[in-house]
Amino acid sequence: MKSQKSYPSDGSTAVVTNRPELSEPPDEQVLSGLISENQYPGQDAKLINSYRRRAFLRHGFALAGITFAWNSLKGLAYGKGAQAQAQEPKTAEEALAELKTGNQRYATGTHLHHDYGPERAELALSQHPFAIVLSCADSRVSPELTFDQSRGRLFVIRLAGNFVDDNGLASAEYGAAVLGASLIVVLGHSECGAIKATIDVLTKNKELPGHLPTLVSYLKPPVEQALKQGGSLEAAIRQNVATNVEKLRTAGPVIAPLVEEKKVEVVGALYELRTGRVEFLS
Repeated sequence: MKSQKSYPSDGSTAVVTNRPELSEPPDEQVLSGLISENQYPGQDAKLINSYRRRAFLRHGFALAGITFAWNSLKGLAYGKGAQAQAQEPKTAEEALAELKTGNQRYATGTHLHHDYGPERAELALSQHPFAIVLSCADSRVSPELTFDQSRGRLFVIRLAGNFVDDNGLASAEYGAAVLGASLIVVLGHSECGAIKATIDVLTKNKELPGHLPTLVSYLKPPVEQALKQGGSLEAAIRQNVATNVEKLRTAGPVIAPLVEEKKVEVVGALYELRTGRVEFLS
């Protein structure tokens, strides 16, 4: 602390005041205003302002360092997650286990955080899906969400009624033979509108517009089989899945040999809209 005399302009007795030494003040005192330029005349006020600017910069750099460290840790965590996902299942059994685990996460609300940004550059170069999913086009059924998978891990074929036609078969052949997926899943779901429409056509002679009759023609055989056995809508949905699983297993000239060589497995599954859970069929 340093004493200083000040002389009033009216010539009265000088007043002695105390002020802090003008060494470099603590940053907190400068920034909080405990030390201000009003305590110092002339050139000292400029020094106080200089201290304030320098203290502000030091605090700013410290905050930036903390932010950088936090972002680095987040990037490392995301990187580890991406690295773990990059270790794709190599066999149909591993692929099936991954889908079951992913659906468990989805159904229980413990799904992974997918940071889609960093993966774009790599996915622009190639894709390596471990499973093919033949799914209904229903907007309530999304295989990537259902199995809690990020982009590039599932090769998805979608059309109303999740059945196999020539185009769907060609897509499945590409996914298995070219992209190397080891598992094919035919994914039906509860309350399927395409199966309901087929039942109405068969039992009520309902007429459908546009190209819907062509679509229904693919669904009639399994639905008729289920109805003949006294089955309900659920039974028809299950039979449709089973029929298309068998159709894929025996589809030449690409998939059937892969199944025989145990390089590819085809399974059926049902997604329950109300719970989000998938039942894999034996």
